[in-house]
Amino acid sequence: MDSFSPISVPESLPKPQTFKKSFVTSLMEAATLKTPSFKEDTYFISHLKPSEKKALQELKDKLQTSSNGAESLSMWGNSLLSGDEKADVILLKFLRARDFKVSDSLHMLEKCLSWRKEFNADIILEEDLGFKELEGVVAYMNGYDREGHPVCYNAYGVFKDKEMYERIFGDEEKLKNFLRWRVQVLERGIDQLHFKPGGINSIIQVTDLKDMPKRELRVASNQILSLFQDNYPEMVARKIFINVPWYFSVLYSMFSPFLTQRTKSKFVISKEGNVAETLYKFIRPEDIPVQYGGLSRPTDLQNGPPKPASEFSVKGGEKVNIQIEGIEAGATITWDIVVGGWELEYSAEFVPNSEGSYTIAVEKPRKIGANEEAIHNSFTSREAGKMVLSVENTASRKRKVAAYRYVVRKSATISG
Repeated sequence: MDSFSPISVPESLPKPQTFKKSFVTSLMEAATLKTPSFKEDTYFISHLKPSEKKALQELKDKLQTSSNGAESLSMWGNSLLSGDEKADVILLKFLRARDFKVSDSLHMLEKCLSWRKEFNADIILEEDLGFKELEGVVAYMNGYDREGHPVCYNAYGVFKDKEMYERIFGDEEKLKNFLRWRVQVLERGIDQLHFKPGGINSIIQVTDLKDMPKRELRVASNQILSLFQDNYPEMVARKIFINVPWYFSVLYSMFSPFLTQRTKSKFVISKEGNVAETLYKFIRPEDIPVQYGGLSRPTDLQNGPPKPASEFSVKGGEKVNIQIEGIEAGATITWDIVVGGWELEYSAEFVPNSEGSYTIAVEKPRKIGANEEAIHNSFTSREAGKMVLSVENTASRKRKVAAYRYVVRKSATISG
C-alpha cells in the first residue's frame, strides 16, 4: 500500500494588481446563460402525472394498432411492443419531445423508425466509414460525467483548413458520408445507455467553438442538428459549449427567449479561458481530455479505467505545494498534474529524508503557458524521501482549478 500525504500549503504573496472589467467581459457576463440546471426524467412510471400515464398507454395502443400485426418494432435493440420498462423509457422520450401529445409523438416515432430503416442505423456501429483522421479530433466519446453519463466531444476547428474542409465536405456524397460517421459516433454513446428507469438514459455533449468556421459548416451543422432533433429525442441531458466567442453569447441572449425553458436548462455556455473550470463542475479531471485542462490521454484506455485524480485550487497570488510522502529508496513515482489555463510557474523536487542529503530539482521552475497540456513525468529515487510539486499563481488574480494524480512503484532491488 502506498503511503502518501498530499498537503496544499498556500504561501502569502503580494496580491496582483486588479483591473477594471473590459467592455467585452461585461458584455459576456451580461449575456451568459443563467437558467436552472436541467433535471433529467427518472422514467419511473410512478413519477408520472396521471395525464402522462394516460398518454403513455395511448401511445402504446396506437403503436400496436399502426403496426398492423407486423413483426416487433425495435429501436436501439429494444422491442417497442414488449411492454417492458425499456420500451417505456424510449416511448417516454418521444412523448416528452412532443409535450405528451400522443398523435404528434406517434408521428415522430414512426418517422424515426422509417429513417432508421432507410439509413441502416441498426448496423452502423459495425461499419468502417474511413474517417480515421477525425477520430478523437472532431467528434468522439470520452469518459463519463460525475453522474455516469457518457460524454461526447465535438470540435470543428480543424475545418478552418480549406484543404481539410474540401476533403470532408467537398461534394454532396462526402457530406453524406460525414453525416453517417457523425451518427455513428452518437450511436456509440447511446449504446452505453441503460434504457432503464432511474438509470443513465442520456449523454452529455461538449462542443468546442474555438476556430470553428461559421459559414462553411452551416450546411453540415444544420443537417446534423436536424437529424438529431428528429431522431434522437431527449438523448442529451446537458449541452456544454466551450471556448465561446463573445459574440456567440450576445446572439444567444437575443434568440434565447424563443427557446423553451427545458431546452435552455440543458445549456451551459463557457467563454474562452474558463474551459477547465466549467468542465470540472460536471466531469472529473481524469475523464477530461488533456487539451481541455484534464488528465485523459488516448493512450490511457490501454491501461483500463483511469486512475482517480485529486482536485485542488490555486488562488490568485498563492503558491501551493503538494507533498507526496513515504517514497522508499529505489521506488519510481509517476505523476500527472494540470492547472486549468496554466499561466503560472511549476516545479518539482525530491526531498530526501536524510538530513545529510541534498534536495534534487526534478523539474526546475518554469512558466507553463495557458494552452499547455497536463504534465506527465516520473522519477526514480535513490533514497527514501518525498516529492514536492509546486505551482505559483502569482501573475493572476483569478482562482484556478487544478488536479493531480500519481502512482508509486516499489523496486524489487534497492540501489545503493
